[in-house]
Amino acid sequence: MDQDKNQELLMLGSKLDEISSLVHDAVTFCQGEPIAILTLLRQLESLHREIREEVFQKNLPDTRHGLYALLRDIEAKGGWPYIERMRIQGFLGNMIQEPEE
Repeated sequence: MDQDKNQELLMLGSKLDEISSLVHDAVTFCQGEPIAILTLLRQLESLHREIREEVFQKNLPDTRHGLYALLRDIEAKGGWPYIERMRIQGFLGNMIQEPEE
């Protein structure tokens, strides 16, 4: 059974690499187009929310042992996944900084 699980994890890693590559291709395609980049970010945020609400929450452990294992994994491997939003002050700061000639 462990061998099957390891194979599934390898397949997941491969699929995640494909997804990452596709996202990087989309970023390259959107280069220089802030509206397109914003659209891409909104799509990624939407996917994050969908996975969290419709899949992750439904698959949370229902035992203390399972919850403990999940929390240890979260702590050991980098914390909770989060998509940070740019603060409006940072956005405005970028607009104000114009190169001097």
